[in-house]
Amino acid sequence: MSSSAGVSGFKRICVFCGSSSGNKTVYLDVARELGDELVQRKVDLVYGGGSIGLMGEIAGTVHTGGRNVIGVIPKALMPLEICGQTIGQLIPVDDMHQRKAEMARLADAFIALPGGYGTLEELMEIITWSQLGIHAKPIGLLNVNGYYDPLLALFDKAVEEGFLSVAARLILVSAPTARELVHKMERFAPVQDKNMPKLSWETVEAPNRSRQQPRGMCLAWVSQNNSCTPCKV
Repeated sequence: MSSSAGVSGFKRICVFCGSSSGNKTVYLDVARELGDELVQRKVDLVYGGGSIGLMGEIAGTVHTGGRNVIGVIPKALMPLEICGQTIGQLIPVDDMHQRKAEMARLADAFIALPGGYGTLEELMEIITWSQLGIHAKPIGLLNVNGYYDPLLALFDKAVEEGFLSVAARLILVSAPTARELVHKMERFAPVQDKNMPKLSWETVEAPNRSRQQPRGMCLAWVSQNNSCTPCKV
């Protein structure tokens, strides 16, 4: 992935972030900084659909800057995470699983800002999908103010103790500023773990179901030789 004259090779970047603003102004500042960086590079935003906290800050920045904003939000969370007017295009979905699948489908890359359990869960799942070969899209961690230092140390410890391969550890790119992070991500080259099968999400007819499942929701794992093990839900 390369860029020239400040225009990114990414069309859309999905940003995972909190519906809270945090206790320090630096977190709102970095959300605006990333929003400005996306606008400058002519990149559209995919995010969790909320209008409060860091979600609202980056969405408002990107939208004000003239870029497209696509929010994906479970219907049950709309009263909690939307205050006042929605920002950009809003896609309501039934649950968190659909939210993550749709965000992943729409985006060319992923960035995590500081956040809580929800942000971490989204980040971990998208990293795991990369590890399994489901996608090869860059994943970045905006480590402002050392917020994610303990998490990065945990990943390094997992490599040291034999729970993560070096290839898996290299899936995640991190930087303390938005500009440096996007720059690194545009030069990211995925390293496929040769011990892991290359998998993909495909729409299949699951057993005991009367209709085909929508892409990216309750799907089967499909390997390169087209054999599959349907999900057990």
